[in-house]
Amino acid sequence: MRRSGRYTPWTDSRAARWRAADPAEPVFGPPWQRRGRARHTGWPPGAAIVAGLFHLAAMRELAERGAAHLPLNPPVYALLLIGPIALLWRRRFPVVVFAVAAVASLVVATGSAPHWMYAVAPGIALFHLAKLGRRTAAGIAAAVAWATYVLVTVVLADLLGLDHSLRPDLREVVLAAVALAGTVVLGTVSKAHGERVSALTRAREEQQRARAEQKRRQESEERLRMARELHDVLGHHLSLINVQAGVGLHLMDNRPEQAREALTAIKSASAEALREVRSVLGVLRTEGEAAPRQPALGLARLSDLTTDAGFPVTTRVGGSPRPLPPEVDRAAYRIVQEALTNVRRHAGPSPEVVVELAYQPSALTLTVTDTGSPAGSTAGPGDGNGITGMRARAESLGGRFSAAPQPGGGFRVTATLPAPPVPAAGSPVGGGEDETVWSTVEERR
Repeated sequence: MRRSGRYTPWTDSRAARWRAADPAEPVFGPPWQRRGRARHTGWPPGAAIVAGLFHLAAMRELAERGAAHLPLNPPVYALLLIGPIALLWRRRFPVVVFAVAAVASLVVATGSAPHWMYAVAPGIALFHLAKLGRRTAAGIAAAVAWATYVLVTVVLADLLGLDHSLRPDLREVVLAAVALAGTVVLGTVSKAHGERVSALTRAREEQQRARAEQKRRQESEERLRMARELHDVLGHHLSLINVQAGVGLHLMDNRPEQAREALTAIKSASAEALREVRSVLGVLRTEGEAAPRQPALGLARLSDLTTDAGFPVTTRVGGSPRPLPPEVDRAAYRIVQEALTNVRRHAGPSPEVVVELAYQPSALTLTVTDTGSPAGSTAGPGDGNGITGMRARAESLGGRFSAAPQPGGGFRVTATLPAPPVPAAGSPVGGGEDETVWSTVEERR
């Protein structure tokens, strides 16, 4: 036995049968909490009560006009109420309920003048049958009911001894056919409307789920972006610290002054790493927390990056430098930083690197070339997370990225980032690629 609120095995079997008749109809819980009861057909007793009132009112009206030859006694009242009572089971046995209600109304029609009010119960049953999606059954049932009505009240009227005043004329026969056909159409349209409303509801729910999923995906992408930032910062500075620590240990006994310089470089690199980590995690600051006082990472700090590289780096700038969008400026700095880190990790013992920045009217092309390492000494494009991270940065901005070994040895990283001009007072306008003038800015060891 399932124990979910007021739930019994009897309601379990009844619910299964009702669901077989109308799968979209929820049946669990008390009647006033069932969503299906608020639909077009209403709560089943409500439809039965309404149909019963119409039937009784029709017979009383016909009796007052003298158009009913049936006595108003209990058997006649029972006949009038058979159809409405049968509506209580219309979800479980829709065809049987319609047949019972139609037969009861047809018997009433043999003793009364034609009137639509004592056909309310079969009309509701036929409507519900069509609404369940059983259009063929509803059409056949309507046709059979109309043919039987015409056969009994018109064709066999003399044989059955029906009074001429109780027989329907041509207009009433046609109206009966139109009413039955219209009921089937209305039930079908009601089903289509319900399906459309359900589809729209599901679409809205799907849109809400899609928006929630997009929000989660954006949060995940932001976390991945922060992870890449931390990877770049820690990878660069920890690699530098590792190199300088090795130099310090090697020179500690023989050249203590140079060992002191290595320790100083380690201190500077560790402090810079801490500052950059704080900058990356700055988005997690609480409201009112002081903003970082260090300048944002960008190409303006490229000289600091190349100075601390630990090997010769030549920087060349082509075109007219101009302010870049913040995300492009930061991505360019990180790509150069990661490229230098890869050179430090994978290049030969005496690498030489050339960093080239080409400012174009709507793009920035940066190239990092390791010219001093032997062929094949640098990791290929698919090795590690460095190349993948640089490519992700470039492509996330709509740019292009390539990384490949050079034929004569060494390795080259090239990234082209979209960089539309940023309006700024007094900012120079960059020239096109055909008028690029290269100038060597600095060379560091």
